[in-house]
Amino acid sequence: MSFPNSFYSHLKVNNYTGIIGGRERETFLEIWVVAVNKRVFARSWDKSERSWFTAFLNSGIGKLQYGDEVIEVEGKKLKKTDSFHQKINEAYVKRYTEKENIYYAQGISQPEYADFTIEFFYKEN
Repeated sequence: MSFPNSFYSHLKVNNYTGIIGGRERETFLEIWVVAVNKRVFARSWDKSERSWFTAFLNSGIGKLQYGDEVIEVEGKKLKKTDSFHQKINEAYVKRYTEKENIYYAQGISQPEYADFTIEFFYKEN
């Protein structure tokens, strides 16, 4: 199922989207999220063992927050070998063009980040 149109609109004009991985965390962390062909992805910048990313790996569920809206999502790790990674790389570099973000957009588009990519799937309540 596709995300609400308001979510895609949010991604076009806002740098950050709130995220909670799993059910244990109570506060949202702001991260970069990109959409490619109506598919929604995020990458873990820190690649840490205890993060929103690992919470999704362990539980497969979480929430995304944009504006006043909170939506339930499932998250699945995208295979490192998936050819879609190139399109995700391009989406990050194209979306995050502010001077202070270019370094991070180019960094998160490097091959080692392919293994830290989650695809989100909208869950209707």
